[in-house]
Order: sequence, then structure tokens, then C-alpha cells
Amino acid sequence: MIERITPASLAFADDGTPYSEHFGDVYHAQQGAIGQSRHVFLAGNSLPQRWQGRERFVILETGFGLGLNFLATWAAWREDPARCARLHFVSIEKHPFTVDDLATLHRRWPELAPLAERLRAQWPPLMPGVHRLWLEDGRVALTLCFGDATTALGKLDARVDAFYLDGFSPAQNPELWSAKLCHQLAALAAPGATLATWSVSGTVRRHLSHAGFTVDKAPGFGGKRQMLRGRFGDAPSADTPAPPREAIILGAGLAGTSLAHRLVSRGWSVQLFEAADGPGQGASGNLAGVLRPLPSLDDNRLARLTRAGTLAGVRHLNALAHAGHPVRWAPTGVLHLARDPAHEQRQRQVVEAQLPPADYLRQVERAEASDLAGWPLDTGGWWFPGSGWVQPPSLCAANIAAAGPGLTLRYGVRVAQLKRVGERWQLLDDDGLVIADSACVILANGADIRRLDVAATLPVRVARGQVSHLPAAEGSAPRVVVCRLGYVSPAIDGLRCAGATFLVDDDEPALRESEHADNLAKLDFILPGFSRTLGDAPMAGRVGFRPASPDRLPMVGAIATPAEYPADARLDQVARAPGLYAVSGFGARGLVWSAIVAETLASQLDGDPLPLERDLVEAIDPGRFLLRRARRERPPADD
Repeated sequence: MIERITPASLAFADDGTPYSEHFGDVYHAQQGAIGQSRHVFLAGNSLPQRWQGRERFVILETGFGLGLNFLATWAAWREDPARCARLHFVSIEKHPFTVDDLATLHRRWPELAPLAERLRAQWPPLMPGVHRLWLEDGRVALTLCFGDATTALGKLDARVDAFYLDGFSPAQNPELWSAKLCHQLAALAAPGATLATWSVSGTVRRHLSHAGFTVDKAPGFGGKRQMLRGRFGDAPSADTPAPPREAIILGAGLAGTSLAHRLVSRGWSVQLFEAADGPGQGASGNLAGVLRPLPSLDDNRLARLTRAGTLAGVRHLNALAHAGHPVRWAPTGVLHLARDPAHEQRQRQVVEAQLPPADYLRQVERAEASDLAGWPLDTGGWWFPGSGWVQPPSLCAANIAAAGPGLTLRYGVRVAQLKRVGERWQLLDDDGLVIADSACVILANGADIRRLDVAATLPVRVARGQVSHLPAAEGSAPRVVVCRLGYVSPAIDGLRCAGATFLVDDDEPALRESEHADNLAKLDFILPGFSRTLGDAPMAGRVGFRPASPDRLPMVGAIATPAEYPADARLDQVARAPGLYAVSGFGARGLVWSAIVAETLASQLDGDPLPLERDLVEAIDPGRFLLRRARRERPPADD
């Protein structure tokens, strides 16, 4: 089941200090909240000195609260001329505040107002999971983990340099200071990691010591006589030399351009190869696609990934626009109608069980659904007010433009083969001549990935999809995207998209009257009687070929190599082709997957904390299919 997020309640102690009624404790010291952040957490972790000259520095906080520790750390980073190139701040919060309550609370600290405003401008919907916010032109990353720290810590993948232990007091919130949690912190600690907290509880000191931290007391702040500092092991003598930050990406669709953008933003030199004469001409070439999640009552992996992907996708679209590279898209909202009364009841159960914030998802009945669509409907369903339609080619172009000079474009180049020579991959043309070489190659070339022998372990299937283009007057119904075993868009440049078909292992590129008829039938199922308004409009549309995976989840990560794996083998035991990666299997959800998986793979390649929980990263690992095959072919022996 989903971990329901209950927002914090805005309350104050008698002296005006922000107070948690749930935990019966204040959020910060009665006087000098910013001073406490600087003395306890920054100075307690020897910051800013320890991040100076570093490429990357990672901080993990066990309670985001009002965000004061983050804001104070961000301010100190900005003021430090010797600051690290990139600051990662990972923070867990079980009961986050709404953005309006944060605005009320932040008025108390006008010296932080400009930073606080920028934080609130990106504040995510209060949904469980990981939300990564990029600030300072991509040099500061705030990774918010909404959920219980006792479970969230075990799902994080990060190497942490400094810990801020700032939950409510051990007496009021003992789970956040437990022995288990301290061992989870140790599992995330980089060599020489430090920690700081205002608590000097004997129980906390013992738990930290047993987990491997060396702790000592130090002068406290304000009314507290002492605080606690700690260290995990010895710091390495110097940063380990990083491998060359270079990559070749095959494919300039949503997958390839998204990844190119995320790698270049980290300082990588990237070459982007595309067989066509421009970006977004394959499966990413449609006039419009839908960006929205797919919830489920049990909050399964597909539901969690589509939620993370949709929210990351919207943040990415907004970031591109802010950087001067706007994408053609519209957050019209997406109406996901129920298929039948039984399905509508299941939709209603999801909303009632999960209580999502209304700005993310709410249930609408038939009358309201009809008003939203501007067309009489026969059912209600889910309403996603922040979702909408996106024009994929414009997103590909914006990714490329935002990447800038760190990206080299090579269009009209067909790669026939990859060959491993020494520590590098050579790209060969049809005549066997070397086109280019690199230590790192990522296959993001859509359905064409099946041609390459190096991708033989990926069970990619190709699905033909035909979208119908229908004449549409601007402002005509539907005014929002409507889905129901298919989708229909609002009017875009005098056309609306309806469809789409999904035929596996069908390579016919021409439009078909039969599939156009199927799309019109879906349209009438979505909007009853709508096709009668079209008259005798001739068939028009587009056919694309989408790489799909057997389990409907993308394939993202290092490509696995065949071996005799035991039935109980783990993903970390699967052999990998060195320096070879895949971003594939998007199916019909390229817009949903592209931003989140690009950030995930770029984080893996560059050593950043991951923007997805560990179990979701494993769920999209290309090696999963070899393990499933091993379990089928070699079941465990009976005891």
C-alpha cells in the first residue's frame, strides 16, 4: 500500500516558536533558529571548510521541517568563493508542510527570503517518494524524500559526506534515533563522513557508536550546553581520480536528448549520434503525447515510477522554459475516465485510500468530468490538474539547445556495429570503418537497438503505433486531454490527436484505414458520438515504432552479459559489459519516463545520489531479465 503523506499542521508554542502537535515538540530553538543551523549543523560538520575544492559534496538530513538547515547551508555555499562545484542536500520528511504554510513560516527570516522564495517556487506536491529540485543553475540539488525515515533510508542510494540529525527529540520521536536508523546512516556514509546533532542523549551516542561512528560532545547553542559531533572512519587522502567524463549516445529522441542534457549539465562531453537528419523523428516525432501518472490501489512499481516520472517531467519542462528553451506543451489537465462502473469504483477507492493533494489528483463525477471536457460524458474518473500534453520533437530540440556547447551533434550517421577495443568502444559504419570511439556508450536509439549485437540480452519488442490527426478548431472540445483506453488531445495547430494503436512486431510504416477506424472507435468510447462531428475528413496521422519491454517498465542502466546465473542471483552479481548502457523500453510512455530515467542514469554515471528509491532503480535495471530467465530455467532445489 502507498505510504500516505499527512501534511504538518501549522501551530505555535506559547512563545511563538513553530510547534508540532503530532510530536509535541518545537521545530527549532526558541531563539536564533538560523544561528542554531550554523552552529550545530554547519560548524558541527566543519562546513564550509570540508566542501571547499571538492567536485561534489553530499549532505543528508533526517528531518526537513521548515527547511531552515537547507536554506542556511545553501546561503553559506553561495557566500563561499571556494565552494564545491555541486552541492547535494538530501532530506527526509514524514510530514512536510504545504507551500502556503512554508510561506507563512519563512516570513520570520527575511534574510533568507530570496532563497526561500526560490525553494517554494519548486515545492512538489505532497506525494510519497523522491523529489529532486535543481537550484542555482544546476549546482545545488535538493532531494526531498517524503515518507518515513525508517523505511526511506534503506531505499536511498548515496554516498554521504555529512549528516544533519535533526528530528524531534529522542523522547518524542524515538524511531528517528533508533539503533536500526543509525546503522542505516552508516551504510550510506562515505569514508570520513561526519555528523552533527543538538542531542547528546546517551542512548543516541550508544547507537551511533555501535554503528561505527566515533562521537564526542562539543559546546552547544543557545540554552543547550552541549551538542554531539561524530565521524565515520578516516577520510581518504584525496578524491579518487574520476574516469573521463565523456560519452557517446546513440539516438536523438526523448531518451537520448534527455540523457545528453543531464550529462552535459554535469560537465560531461557528449556526442549525440542520430541516423535521421534531425532530432525527434522516430517514436518521439508525434504531434502531441500525454504526460500523466497511472495510480494503483497497491501503489505498485508502475504507479510509483509513473508518478515520479510525471512530476520530474513537469519540473524539467518548467526548468527548460526558465532557462530560455521553452517546450511546446500545455498543462491543460488530464481527465482519465473510468472504463465502466466497476472501474470507476476502483478509481474512487484509490483516491479515498491515498488522499492525494487535490493539485495532483482528485476524483470527479460525471457532471464535473463533462464540464472539464466540454462534452457530455457517461462516466467520471480521475482528474490530474497539473498534467497535460507535450509535443515531443520540441522537447528533444529544447534538451539539445539547453545542453549547449558541451554537446556535439552528428546527424545522418548510421552506426552498424560496436566493438570493444582495450578500454574503449569503437563505433563502426556499414563498411567496418571506425566513426568514433569512447569509454562510455549509451544506446538510446529506440527500436533500432535490436540491430546491435551488444544489446542481445535486452528483450526489446517493437510496437507499431498509429495516431490519427483530426481537424479541430481552436478552443473546441475537448479542452483538456481525455483518456479512456486511448486518448484525445485538445486542438493543436488546427489538429487534434486521437489514438493510438499498439501492434507488437508489425513493421509496416504506412497509414492504415483499419487502424484509423480503430482510433475513431476509441474516440467515440472516450467522447460518445464525437466522430459524427468530423464529417468526411480524410484519413491523416502518423506511424511510429516504439521499443517496448515485457513488463511495461523501461530498461535503464548497464547492459548485462550472458552467464550461468543461479536462481537466487542478485542484480549486483550480474556481469555487465563495461562502459555500455541502455535507455530503452519506453513503449508508449516516453514523455513519462524520459526525464526521470535520464536523471537516474546520469546520477549513476557521475556518482550522484540517485533520484529514485533503490527498489525502483532495480525494477528498471536491464539485468533483471537474465535473472528471471535463470529462475525459470534453474528453479531453486528443494531443501
